[in-house]
Amino acid sequence: IFFRRHPPMFCCSRPNPAEKRKNEVLRTMNKAGRPDKVQQMLHEIDALGGTDTFGGGREVISIHIGGCGVRLGDASWQLFCLEHGLTPTGVRDGTRQPADSSGSFFSEEEHSGRQVPLCVFADLGTEAVDEVRTGDRRGLYHPNQLISGKEDAACNFARGFYTVGRAMIDETVDQIRRLTDNCGGLQGFMIYHSLGGGTGSGFTARLMESLSTDYGKKSKIQFAVAPGSGSMVRSPTEVYNTVLNTHFTFDHSDCAFLFDNDALWDMSRKNLNVQRPKFPNVNQIVTRAVSDITSSLRFEGELNVDLNEFQTNLVPYPRLKFPMVSLGILLRPEDARMHTLDVQEITKYVFEPQAAMVGVDLFAGKYLSSCLLYRGDVQPRSVNSAVSRMRYTGNIQFVDWAPTGFKVGITHSVAAVLPGGDVAPAERSVCHLSNNTAMAGLWARIDHQFDLLYRKRAFVNWFVGEGMEEGEMSEARQDLAGLERDYEEVGGGSDNWDEYDDYDDY
Repeated sequence: IFFRRHPPMFCCSRPNPAEKRKNEVLRTMNKAGRPDKVQQMLHEIDALGGTDTFGGGREVISIHIGGCGVRLGDASWQLFCLEHGLTPTGVRDGTRQPADSSGSFFSEEEHSGRQVPLCVFADLGTEAVDEVRTGDRRGLYHPNQLISGKEDAACNFARGFYTVGRAMIDETVDQIRRLTDNCGGLQGFMIYHSLGGGTGSGFTARLMESLSTDYGKKSKIQFAVAPGSGSMVRSPTEVYNTVLNTHFTFDHSDCAFLFDNDALWDMSRKNLNVQRPKFPNVNQIVTRAVSDITSSLRFEGELNVDLNEFQTNLVPYPRLKFPMVSLGILLRPEDARMHTLDVQEITKYVFEPQAAMVGVDLFAGKYLSSCLLYRGDVQPRSVNSAVSRMRYTGNIQFVDWAPTGFKVGITHSVAAVLPGGDVAPAERSVCHLSNNTAMAGLWARIDHQFDLLYRKRAFVNWFVGEGMEEGEMSEARQDLAGLERDYEEVGGGSDNWDEYDDYDDY
């Protein structure tokens, strides 16, 4: 899925291999006197999202937006290169045996054999993208994949969505179209961004609208970093941006994996003993989670999970599409020799609150769905035993109307670690994806922070000055109040909605 051989992807456009094959079949059947039947079949295939029935790859295009998304994306591709046996320039590393992959995240240039990531970096400012242009992996990306503007969004959703972002949207969409034209069977898109930044919130919402228009049937998965609280707040307008982005992308996103800055910093301090974590330390944890989530897409395994299966198994209702991510035990390099982790131990750990990458009370919520993704030296028999034990003896609770079933994926490729990083390599690991009613606590905290500002109309003038109407902010707040109610209702919580009546007066 991640690797596909084709001519240089940025030279001249060429016909989609799947479309070319379809045309050949259509011509053959026309000669046989049955054009109506084949034409109907092709239309049905396109209506289902353009599934490449006639062969080809299963590509996934990664889109990294804003300073957070760009830096997180660059760190993710560094880890992907290590796992696929590639140098920082995309050339096969002859000193290692390259891992088995299905060709979905990279495309191979035919004239050089170099692997080019299927990705786009976009930021309204220049700082983050310039770091990639001059960094260690500057030879990995094609220059057209690195898009930057002349002025940033200044932590203002309206600038990223209405004014500054509008000037750069066409260039970004055109670059994405060049990548999709060379895909044999595009699965969908993965969007990396922050919810609190101006570009990460506003420009992401604008771009996802365009993706829904041009690629309506393709999956759109978000990896979104939510702002923290207290000392973790970098700008008072972060909460406005978070509420607005969530509201504007409700109809354009299929599934959104959330990461909470508070939880990420706690994991870095408590689990890895980093006393003063910085963004590179935290990015190592997030990229490890992204690598585990995408491992079944990039490597062969006994039980692989397709991109569409994430949303099918994790999202029971269209609005409840915010699964949380929990990582297995992360060991420091100096502690790795003293611990041997078995499947039972790592499975039990991912259901503990300290493993969750969102700061919510797991024991106060109920599970709507659960997916366990194992990597490394893991056998199905051990997984079945561990899951059965958690089901009957673990302190976990599913909603009454959902079966206590677990979706399981197994990939034998061992997770790589960054050289000199905070995390030690492990023979086996697990990543837990779950949809839990406890996520209502995260939205309640964000809504409370929003109310503290909006009741005084603080900073609203900066959003209105960029073309946004004040009523849009009130509508977005009411939408998130409805999201809270949805989580409480589906979990059998309180049906008293009187506390939300005052939002109708905004």
